[in-house]
Amino acid sequence: MAGKLDPKHYHSHGRPGKIEVVPTKPLLTQRDLSMAYTPGVAVPCMEIYKNPEAVFDYTAKGNLVAVVTNGSAVLGLGNIGPEASKPVMEGKANLFKKFADIDVFDIELNATTPDEIVAAVKAIAPTFGGINLEDIKSPECFEVERRLREELDIPVFHDDQHGTAIIATAALINALEISKRDISTVKTVFSGAGAAAISTAKMFHSLGMPAENIWMSDVDGVLRNDREAPITEDALPFAKDTDKQTMSDIIKEADVFVGLSVGGVLTADMVKSMASRPIIFAMANPDPEILPEVAREAAPDAIIATGRSDFPNQINNVLGFPFIFRGALDCRARRVTEEMKIAAVKGIAALAKEEIPDNVLKAYKVDELSFGPEYIIPKPFDSRVLTWVAPAVAQAAADSGVARKPIADIGAYRERLEKFVETSREFLRPLINRTRHSQKRIVFSDGTNIKVLRAARVIADEGICTPILIGPEWKIISRAEANNVDLSGVEIQEIENGEVFDKLAKGLWEKRARKGCTEQRARQLLTNPVWYGCMMVDQNLADGFVGGLMHPYADTMKPALQTIGKNPWVTTVSGVYVMLFKDRHMFFGDCTVNVEPNSQELAQIAINTAMVAQSFGYKPKVAMLSFSDFGEHRGLEEVQRVSKALELINLAEPHLQVDGEVQADTAVNSDRAEELFPFSKIKGDANVLIFPNLAAGNISYKLLSHLGGATAIGPLLVGLNKPLNVLALGSDVKDIVNITALTVMQAIKLAKKMA
Repeated sequence: MAGKLDPKHYHSHGRPGKIEVVPTKPLLTQRDLSMAYTPGVAVPCMEIYKNPEAVFDYTAKGNLVAVVTNGSAVLGLGNIGPEASKPVMEGKANLFKKFADIDVFDIELNATTPDEIVAAVKAIAPTFGGINLEDIKSPECFEVERRLREELDIPVFHDDQHGTAIIATAALINALEISKRDISTVKTVFSGAGAAAISTAKMFHSLGMPAENIWMSDVDGVLRNDREAPITEDALPFAKDTDKQTMSDIIKEADVFVGLSVGGVLTADMVKSMASRPIIFAMANPDPEILPEVAREAAPDAIIATGRSDFPNQINNVLGFPFIFRGALDCRARRVTEEMKIAAVKGIAALAKEEIPDNVLKAYKVDELSFGPEYIIPKPFDSRVLTWVAPAVAQAAADSGVARKPIADIGAYRERLEKFVETSREFLRPLINRTRHSQKRIVFSDGTNIKVLRAARVIADEGICTPILIGPEWKIISRAEANNVDLSGVEIQEIENGEVFDKLAKGLWEKRARKGCTEQRARQLLTNPVWYGCMMVDQNLADGFVGGLMHPYADTMKPALQTIGKNPWVTTVSGVYVMLFKDRHMFFGDCTVNVEPNSQELAQIAINTAMVAQSFGYKPKVAMLSFSDFGEHRGLEEVQRVSKALELINLAEPHLQVDGEVQADTAVNSDRAEELFPFSKIKGDANVLIFPNLAAGNISYKLLSHLGGATAIGPLLVGLNKPLNVLALGSDVKDIVNITALTVMQAIKLAKKMA
C-alpha cells in the first residue's frame, strides 16, 4: 500500500544500519596525519601512561557509553540472540546521541552466563565512560549488574530495571498528587515480577510505599511465601503470607496497578474492583495489559499510562537513561547511586508541571497540554528534560561522593546544556542575563495570539521585560485560561477611547498632519493594534515593540516608519539575521527590508550589520557579496554598485575590516581566499555577509536554516529611532522570546546613549 512504512527499508536503505563513526579532528594534510597518528599521538599516550585520569582529557572516553546485551530478553521478542538484537542496540545508540549528545558503541555479546558477560564487559571497560546493560534476562541481569558495579569504577546502569523504575516512579508521584493520595497508604499491584517490576517496586518502597502494600503476580500467580513456583531472591521482599492466588484476588480495592508483563492480563471487571479513581500503568509493549479505552469505560475517572506513544502518558525509558548518563559522565561519576536515580525521578516529575513549549506541542500535533490526568509525565521529545535531569543527577553524584570531578556551578552547567537543547539559547543566554530585571516594557501587537501568550509567560518568568499585550481584555484572559497560561506579571492594553487613546491620537496627527492625515484618520488608524503599539513606543508608554506575527511584513514596517521613524544618523533602515552554525556565528544583512539597494544603501546596510555583530562582542569582518570576485565582471551594474558601496564604507568607517566584491565561497573558505586572493582583507573568515539584494539574502538565510543546519535569530531591525522588531510569519514561541530579548537589548543601549 502506498505510503505504508516499511521497517526493513528504514533499516537497510542507503548505508545499512542506523549509526556511523564520525571523526572530530581534521585529517586533510600530512600535518594532520602526523598529529592524529604517528608521531604526534605518542604525546597523549605518555600523558595517560603517567596519569591514567588524563584519558578523559585526551580521548573520547568521557563521552562514550557501551550499550551491552546478549539478546536474551529483548522487549516483546524474547531470547533472540546477539545478532538479532543489534538493530535494537543501534536504536538505543541513536537515542543517546539525539537526546544527550552521548556517543555509543553497541556491543552484542555471544555470552550466556553471568560469568561470561561480566568477564567480557570488564575486559572492554577501559574504553568507556559508562556501561548501559540492556535486554539481559532475569535473574541473571541482577547478578551481572551487581558484580560490575562492585568491580568497575565507571557507571553501570541496567536500563530495563532502573530506567523503567525511574520513569514509572516520576509518573506515580504526579498521579498520586492529582488523585490526592499519600504514597504511604496506597495499595499497589504489579503484574510481572521480572527485572523492571522488581526495580520499580523497590523504588516505590524507597520513596515511602510500605512493602506490605506492594503485591506482585507473575505467570505462576501471586508471589506467596508458600507457593511451589520459584521466586527470585530480589523478589522475596514482596512475597506475602496469604491465601490469595490470582490477579483477580489481589486487585480488589487496589489504588495502583503497574503492568510490566503481557497484553490483556487486566480485565475491565478487575478495573471495576479497584479503588475509586484508580491509577493504571499498563506498560506491556506492543499490547498493554489493558487498552486505555477499555480501562476508561470501566473507570471513567482513572489515571492511565502506557508504554506506547499513541496514547497519553507514555512511560518511556528515553526520558531517563540519556540524561542520567549525561549528568554522570560530566561529573565523571564512579557509579550511579540511589540518590542519583531519585534526583532523576524528582526532576522528571517536576518538569511535567511546567508550561509546555510550542515545539513540543508541534511535535505531537496538539494545541494544548497541561499537568493533569492526561499529562502526568513529560513527552519524550521535550528537550528540556536534559536541563532538568542531568544537572540534578550531577549534583546528587557530588552529594553522594561518587563524582571524580564535581561540577562547581550547577547553574552554569545547566546553561551549557542549553546549547545542545537549543543553539540560540547558548548565544542569547548572556544577553538574557543582561536584560533580566531591566524593567523595560515591550508592547506586543498580536496580544490575543496563543503563541504570544505563551511567549509572554516565558518572558515574564525569565525577567526579560514586562510584556504588554494589546487586545480585548476578555479575549486575552479567556484564551489564556483555556490554555492554562498564567498572566501574572503581564499587562493588558485595550484599544478604547480614553485618556491614553486621545494622547496617542494627538501624537499621531501631529506627526502626519502635513502628510495628508486628518485627526479623524489618525484616530481610525489607532484602532489597528500595530499603529497603536508603535505610537505607545513613540510616546514613551513602552520601551519597544514586537509584532508582525499575524500580518505581512510590510503591514508592520509602514506604521513603524511613519510613527517611530528612521534615526536621523542613518540613511537606511535594514534587517539583520544572526545565523548560528555548529562551529561559527554569522550576521546576514539585509534579508528583509531593502529590495534593490543602491550603493549608498548597501554601504549603510553593511555598517548597520557590523554594528550588530560588534554589539554581540564580535570583531566585524565584512564581506560585500556578489557573483564576482574583485572586479571579475567590472562592467556589470550590480558589480559596480557593490564596488561603489565598498568605497563609501571605507570613507565612512575607515577602521572597519571590509572587502569586496567577493563570491560567497571566497568570503567563508579560507583555503580558497588564501590561494587565489592573498591580498584580500577578508581571508575567508568573514562573519558579516552583506547581500546585493533582498532576493539573494532572503533565499540564502532560508535555505541555510532549513537545509544547512543553521539556526536563524531575527530579523533585528537597525536604524529606527526606537526599538521595534517584526516577527517572521510562522514564528514560534522560542522565536518570539528571542526577538523580545534583542528588542530589550536595543532599549537598554538607547537608554544609555540618551543618558
